[in-house]
Amino acid sequence: MYSALLALHALIRWLVLAFLLYSIYRAFIGYAKNGIFSKTDNAFRHWTATVAHIQLMVGIIIYTQSPIVKYFWADPKTALQSPDLTFYGLIHIFLMLAAIVVLTIGSALAKRRTADKEKFRTMLVWFSIALIIIFIAIPWTFSPLSSRPNFRTF
Repeated sequence: MYSALLALHALIRWLVLAFLLYSIYRAFIGYAKNGIFSKTDNAFRHWTATVAHIQLMVGIIIYTQSPIVKYFWADPKTALQSPDLTFYGLIHIFLMLAAIVVLTIGSALAKRRTADKEKFRTMLVWFSIALIIIFIAIPWTFSPLSSRPNFRTF
């Protein structure tokens, strides 16, 4: 079950990234060209947030089942001395939660704006901030916080 969740998580993570990048692209083009905020733009705003929320739910389940996280919470005082354990036990989950909160706020604010340019600007700013937070929370191979291969096999 846990390995199936990891595989699902890996698939959804790429969907989140694809939706987020494309939504940011559409927001940038719409803002730069004073475009009309179309039904397609609104759909991408909505689905980007929805896919991110699905990823969050799967991620929380994985977090609660992770042997690394369980080890971290068994003795947090000692585990805090290990950067890898601290990253997976605290930093990663809080940064990803923050990214989803930022993305959700941006989606809700964009939905409520009346002017098309403001919708695009709101989406562009908030979704970009969420993307930056996500990039910080990823354990890249070059990350000083924790590293792992960018593409894992299961």
